Amino acid sequence: MNTNQICKAVMVLSLTIGGAAWAEPEITDSDRIAQYREMISDGNPAEFDEMRGEELWKTPGGPNKVSLEKCDLGKGKGVVKGAYAEMPRYFKDTKKVQDLESRLLTCMTTLQGIPEEQITAKPFASDKKESDISSLASYVAGQSKGMKMKVSTKHPKVKEAYEIGKRIFNYRAGPYDFACSTCHATSGVRIRMQDLPNMRSSKKDAQAAYTSWPAYRVSQGLTRSFQWRLNDCFRQQRFPEPKFASEATIALTTYLAVSANGAEYAGPGLKR
Repeated sequence: MNTNQICKAVMVLSLTIGGAAWAEPEITDSDRIAQYREMISDGNPAEFDEMRGEELWKTPGGPNKVSLEKCDLGKGKGVVKGAYAEMPRYFKDTKKVQDLESRLLTCMTTLQGIPEEQITAKPFASDKKESDISSLASYVAGQSKGMKMKVSTKHPKVKEAYEIGKRIFNYRAGPYDFACSTCHATSGVRIRMQDLPNMRSSKKDAQAAYTSWPAYRVSQGLTRSFQWRLNDCFRQQRFPEPKFASEATIALTTYLAVSANGAEYAGPGLKR
């Protein structure tokens, strides 16, 4: 090969390499976040909260010195396997639609005799104190991992809660005229580096978002419950803080849970 041929070969090779690099799809911030989550997914710290919740479930506590192993989450006394995948649901004993945390609240007060105000005073974990009801929620939710969400709306009260939750999701108010749908009804948008799932018209987004809570927040070093997630959304909308386990939050949870039907529950998840 003479000098001229070598020069031509080098030019062709450089153009080929350049073309390949040009054709390579751009790595987005979302891709990098996904890679980061994959890197740290082994050994999710939420597992420690699940373990704590399991111990609380099985250990006698409260003034009555009994465990929660007779708590009926909708599938029979003490049955936790698959319970979360079918909640919220209607319970005959309370004559209410309840999500996981409100049902745990019922069991803790009726079975263990713990005053409701004691539980709801600080229902969410902080860097100073863990939350028993949040840890219990992590444990119970984790027992539905890999199972498909199947929240039924056959009972009229559940159907009513779903419709109310849908209205709350789209209700605009507050100083900024915000609604849940302000952030979660459009595809391809984000706040800072956080993708915002379209939970109104994208089944895939709604499923992925709901089935990853409760979740461990890396930035906070805490496992967060779904009720906490809703409270924080209301805070960002500049709405008044809702009462823990209120009918409004249960209705909104019902709407979001039904929207996730058909997806495998994958939590407790891992968040930034």
